[in-house]
Amino acid sequence: MKSIRLNIFISLACTCLVFAQNDIHSEDILILNDSIQLPGILTYNPDSTPTTLAIFIQGSGNPDRNGNQLAMNVKANYIKQLAESLFTKNIAMFRYDKRNVPVANHKYVFVHYKFEDLVDDVETIIEFFKMDARFNKIVLIGHSQGSLVGMLAANSGADRFVSLSGLSKTADEAIVWQLSKQNQGLSEVAAAHFKELKETGEIKDPNPFLISIFAKANLEFLRSYMMYDPTEVIKSLNIPVLILNGDKDLQVPVDDAEALHSACPDATLQIIPNMNHVLKHLVEDTDNMKSYFSPDYPVSEDLIQSLVSFIKQ
Repeated sequence: MKSIRLNIFISLACTCLVFAQNDIHSEDILILNDSIQLPGILTYNPDSTPTTLAIFIQGSGNPDRNGNQLAMNVKANYIKQLAESLFTKNIAMFRYDKRNVPVANHKYVFVHYKFEDLVDDVETIIEFFKMDARFNKIVLIGHSQGSLVGMLAANSGADRFVSLSGLSKTADEAIVWQLSKQNQGLSEVAAAHFKELKETGEIKDPNPFLISIFAKANLEFLRSYMMYDPTEVIKSLNIPVLILNGDKDLQVPVDDAEALHSACPDATLQIIPNMNHVLKHLVEDTDNMKSYFSPDYPVSEDLIQSLVSFIKQ
């Protein structure tokens, strides 16, 4: 997947900016994948090196390093909360802005954007940390869409892989399924659009209610994304695999985790009770959607325990 090119790795202000906030030791790090900027935050205990590093790979849309999508008012802070929780367990984590978040990347992303670009970004990040003597093992945590990204990047240098709320369906199947839960008629139109895209490489007259999905600017990404079947890709992994899913996940049901496990039976499967898609522990079902828009809901402790146990094996 990774092409030959010059990769440049930069720590802000030439040396990493180290600061202590609520006793969390962090560094701002900027990684360049050619012209693409991948700014992120590394949390780790400088007194416990070398140690294992977890790299978090976000899901669909444009989530930043904290898991927020401000254009959609998503402010759950779940990636930040996860990093800080793992820090208390003496596990380092790097989280970064997806390539379509930094404004400096827009002039590239809006012209050319394929699914494989996300994989290439992760491979570049792995390469960077492989050269960092503070870390002796790398674990990829791929969330939602990031699960497939992580599967495709894992064999380039990761020691373990976690599929967290990962889809088992191809992109077109997943989108049609999700739409069917909201509007059966639109899901049928979407299925027809995907069929046209597969057969002709374009969609001549996208339904206006589906333009956010099938806009011309998105078609290159969709064409490349829907080529991959996660249940086939996961079979290629030759490292330990953990498959996690919350039983309150409205976007990726437990069935997806079970399908991934059936395809990769040597993996460990764990269903996290009362956890939703943004990794929050829910006391009431009515809080499910509310937790997307507030950082006040805690990340699941059962999730943390599962990750710690797997990462430290």
